[in-house]
Amino acid sequence: MKKFDAIIIGTGQAGPSLSARLTGAGMKVAVIERKLFGGTCVNTGCIPTKTLVASARAAYMARRAPDFGVMINSTITVDMKKVKERKDDVVGRSNHEVPEWMAKIPNLTVFKAHARFEGPRTVSVGDEKLEADKIFINVGARAFVPPMPGLDDVEYFTNSSMMQVDYLPEHLIIIGGSYIGLEFGQMYRRFGSQVTIVERGSRLIKRDDEDVSQTVKEILKNEGINIRLNAECLAAEKLGDKLQVKLDCEKGDKAVTGSHLLLAVGRVPNTHDLRLDKAGIDIDSRGYIRVDDQLRTNVPGVWALGDCNGKGAFTHTSYNDFEIVAANLLDNDPRRVSDRIVCYGLYIDPPLGRAGLTEMEVRQSGRKALLGKRPMANIGRAIEKGETQGFMKILVDAKSKEILGAAILGVGGDEVIHSILDIMYAKKPYTAIQRAMHIHPTVSELIPTVLGDLKPLE
Repeated sequence: MKKFDAIIIGTGQAGPSLSARLTGAGMKVAVIERKLFGGTCVNTGCIPTKTLVASARAAYMARRAPDFGVMINSTITVDMKKVKERKDDVVGRSNHEVPEWMAKIPNLTVFKAHARFEGPRTVSVGDEKLEADKIFINVGARAFVPPMPGLDDVEYFTNSSMMQVDYLPEHLIIIGGSYIGLEFGQMYRRFGSQVTIVERGSRLIKRDDEDVSQTVKEILKNEGINIRLNAECLAAEKLGDKLQVKLDCEKGDKAVTGSHLLLAVGRVPNTHDLRLDKAGIDIDSRGYIRVDDQLRTNVPGVWALGDCNGKGAFTHTSYNDFEIVAANLLDNDPRRVSDRIVCYGLYIDPPLGRAGLTEMEVRQSGRKALLGKRPMANIGRAIEKGETQGFMKILVDAKSKEILGAAILGVGGDEVIHSILDIMYAKKPYTAIQRAMHIHPTVSELIPTVLGDLKPLE
């Protein structure tokens, strides 16, 4: 039995930083990683996908060059092997930095193995057993593979295996009309594939408002992406050297035939093989570890951080989990998950930046609210850049004057949203930003304009 002050299972966005804080506080720490250091973000999520998005945008802008008076006297082609090489180089630099940095941390021992609980204070790694009074679980999540008829008979990709593709699929069928599916759909359409996105629901990205969903649909359809909604009865079938996905849609053909299939229907936590029951750690019906507002499990001395706790499925929520745990344990600074404001981005082009409540949620709350909205087509900076798709929308509490939520779908939306988010965290009235003088010409300068034209939400 090897004894430590703390054991960290997993090296996503929370684990490595937490190990540095704990060792810096004088603790002897063990970190266990069974596969790739850095977690989903570094290896198969944010960094590689946004690198691919950048390559896809370069191809898109090259094709649009004549719109800007730039004539390219050759055919625009995409070398998918070089696209993948660029992505691998960016990812390689990131995932090598994590273990190299951790190797230099004093009082830290790294185990490259699969961790399994033997009890509430004991974890096995291979033939060794480790013991600690504090255990932190940061094991992340993986792509969900649905129980879909015929799936065992066809080859398919998930977001992880898609990272190995170095060729152009002739026709990529994507099952799932949310963030992962939409980003890959636009990306591969811009690379040159025919793309069909299949969604069981009546609209895309159902967590967002209908106007956001409809505008995203229009953006993708404008680029030639085929979108099939209300696909309730899905089944896959091999069809020679191709594959067919059977549908039961309200309109259109009852099947779509393509060359490749990508599953993007959600994620599940990597908690199934940790033997959590041996430690008495509670999970919910979907496998997420139950935690309180300070990320403590029901077992004293055990915390769960990142995607595996169901409190957020983003890199920024995982890192914020680390900050919350470190503040409570080491800084005498009581912080809670409930203090943070929901925020995320959808990295199609143009991107969506979201903060706080949606319009749907505000309406459901029954509170009196004000709404401001402006199309990107009325924003000078968007017109100058030739990027006029989308809109910005801001919701304000009619009584307190505090901003309740916002959606900025358009050029720079993923960055512009932060000026609104900061005002929300400051708990200042919307007038604090509405009366600010912003730089011209920018997208951000229109936020005061939108807030100066609020109307009652009816």
